[in-house]
Amino acid sequence: MPVQTIADVDLSKKNVLVRVDFNVPLEGGKVADNSRIRAAVPTIDYLVKRAAKVILLSHLGRPKAQKNLKYSLRPTAQELSQLLGRPVIFLEDCLGDDVQGTIAEMEPGSVMMLENLRFYAEEEQNDREFAKKLAAYGNAFVNDAFGTAHRAHASTAGVPSLLPIKVAGFLMQKELEFLGNRTANPERPFTVILGGAKVSDKIGVIDALLDKCNNMLIGGAMAYTFHLAQGKKIGNSLAEKDRVADAKAALQKADKKGVKILLPVDSLATDTLNFETRTVGAIKTVSEDIPDGWQGVDIGPKTIQIFSDTIENSKTIFWNGPMGIFEVSACAQGTFAAAKAVARSKGISIVGGGDSITAINKSGFSDKIDFMSTGGGASLEFLEGKEMPGVAALSGGPHK
Repeated sequence: MPVQTIADVDLSKKNVLVRVDFNVPLEGGKVADNSRIRAAVPTIDYLVKRAAKVILLSHLGRPKAQKNLKYSLRPTAQELSQLLGRPVIFLEDCLGDDVQGTIAEMEPGSVMMLENLRFYAEEEQNDREFAKKLAAYGNAFVNDAFGTAHRAHASTAGVPSLLPIKVAGFLMQKELEFLGNRTANPERPFTVILGGAKVSDKIGVIDALLDKCNNMLIGGAMAYTFHLAQGKKIGNSLAEKDRVADAKAALQKADKKGVKILLPVDSLATDTLNFETRTVGAIKTVSEDIPDGWQGVDIGPKTIQIFSDTIENSKTIFWNGPMGIFEVSACAQGTFAAAKAVARSKGISIVGGGDSITAINKSGFSDKIDFMSTGGGASLEFLEGKEMPGVAALSGGPHK
């Protein structure tokens, strides 16, 4: 869906509401990973240089519609201030006279952060009156929060419907470009790498991407559901027995379309896994059949070689989900090898949010990736072809 961006309209000296996604991990009252905040800086910088009053809207966590300071956005405002090299005014609420008064007193080119929108139930309910109160603070709206674009909330769908100017920020523009154009019309061969635990989370995206890709590499626990579909033994490995039919259907579709689905030909298996303590018992490499009492925790060395060769010879790569339990160092080799292969490839590389970004940051190859999406669930829903309310709201005129 074509949408205008902040480069297409004049936002100079306007009061601009910017929906950002600062839903970031906090540790000890400080931001533990500032990737999402850094990703919004180009848009904020652009508006500051045009003497706009920048009013940032975001949520953090699931405070259950209560003012719970554990989920306060104050640490994100402090982190943003350091990244911008300028003060960021922080308001202790997102509604009220104090907000209106502070906006009136702001100097052009100033930045303000409102408190967590989800302290109010009306945000997730897309309540019209709540949206009107937020919309009253600005005369233009910028959505730079792709990670929440698949939700029809007050700040993503309600507010833009009330304002005459509503456009995408630079981050949103990049998300739509890489997840849209670069996967819809990919340079070939186009290889999709999917991992993680559940086929059920990704069956929609598997189906959609089988229409577009040349190769699909499947690792993580979801590979064991596919092995069940092929009649293989998986021992005590994590799998979704109620999704075996979906896996069979995907294999059949790939066969008809001439798409290669590559599954692990060997696995790293353990007899004991304690995720809490990040420890494993005995470890061994096993072929496709995993014996009883053992569970697969990573792809094996032969699979690493096959996957790496395929990745390095690709012109477009989309990756979502780790190859194993990378949080446990003994089970991280497959994921890190995939990251290395993606980094070494000369093709366009796109990493699709969530655990994949954590994994690629841990691998040390993040600077070699062309684009890392900030939206986990949002990136998958977009690739499935589902309508994104936060994107749809950026087209058309205001609705009273």
